Amino acid sequence: MAEYGTYVPSYELREPLLPRQNAGGGRAQARRAARRRKAAERPDALRRLVPQALVVAFLAGGTSAFVASDKAVRLSVDGVPRTMHTFADDVTELLEDQGVEVGTHDLVAPAPGAALESGDEVVVRYGRPVTLTLDGHRRRIWTTARTVEGALRQLGVRTEGAYLSVARSLEIGRAGLTLDVRTERTVTFLADGRERTIRTNAATVMEAVEEAGISLRGQDTTSVPSVSFPRDGQTITVMRIRGTKEVREEPIPFDTVRTEDASLFKGTEVVVQAGEQGSKRITYSVRTVNGVRQQPRRIAEEIARQPVARHVMVGTKERPASVAGADGLNWNELAHCESGGRPGAVDATGNYGGLYQFDAQTWQRLGGSGRPEDAPASEQTFRAKKLYIQRGTTPWPHCGPRLQH
Repeated sequence: MAEYGTYVPSYELREPLLPRQNAGGGRAQARRAARRRKAAERPDALRRLVPQALVVAFLAGGTSAFVASDKAVRLSVDGVPRTMHTFADDVTELLEDQGVEVGTHDLVAPAPGAALESGDEVVVRYGRPVTLTLDGHRRRIWTTARTVEGALRQLGVRTEGAYLSVARSLEIGRAGLTLDVRTERTVTFLADGRERTIRTNAATVMEAVEEAGISLRGQDTTSVPSVSFPRDGQTITVMRIRGTKEVREEPIPFDTVRTEDASLFKGTEVVVQAGEQGSKRITYSVRTVNGVRQQPRRIAEEIARQPVARHVMVGTKERPASVAGADGLNWNELAHCESGGRPGAVDATGNYGGLYQFDAQTWQRLGGSGRPEDAPASEQTFRAKKLYIQRGTTPWPHCGPRLQH
């Protein structure tokens, strides 16, 4: 009978033949190494007691177990498929064994962590950044589509009649791209009493105006900025503007300069230089919008004639309280008879003025300045009293007797 202590099972001599694995299966190799270590650690007593036939049966069963854990799967990475054998238990292990890194914007189906069976297909699609300007609104999005057309379909963007800044068939690299999309919109123009509606994918109102066959001339403009984005359903008015210039002459008021004069009684003002208004020319811009005149706008101004100041002498001399020999007379009656009691009265000839109808020479001989009708009533009465002391009622042949009433 053979000695059990001298028998060496074949599984200690060499590794059982297994299905060939793809290069780079790091975790699968680690699992095989672990199995070898477990096999090497079996107790010597078991190896001595188990018959050779049982050992052979065990080896046959172990080989079947290894074969059962080996799976044939299909892995498609960004559209590139390949078929392989793997010992990975789930999708995450498979991707790690194959060195496939995925991020938050990438698509993995089945999802990471899902169990693997032989015959399964695992699909990985990398996310790509796209800077998309859609109808004037700019944003950054991620897509797993590999072409522009696929990305737009994935985003649900209506592209019939739309403008695209790049070809629909252009492939999107991992670095992404910048894409401008303008969908077709309906825009209505009101111009020259007519309404025109067009379908357009224009980028600006001005482009849409040209597409509508409307010409803008001179100062013509639109009711919205010409560089703005035309919105779907928008109504835009074309404003026909005609501009002219108007020059108007407007007066410049003169200043009044007052100078004190000690030779004049208080309350007396004498104009020594009359004031004259100046003038200025003002240029206005006048516009009509669709035939309606707008408020003129001042655009230029120049002085045509400088104003001349008015100079007035203002009396500061104290007025005497009375004139001896004339204070008790009825001066109100005389004034009423001569001028109707009006200090500024002037007769029809223009030679006599004031309450008592002084002529200019008599007024000045009595110490008056300027014209009598410009002097205060009190000063006129004072100088009339002085004239009465000199000549009595002679200066007033018709009304003089009223002084005695």
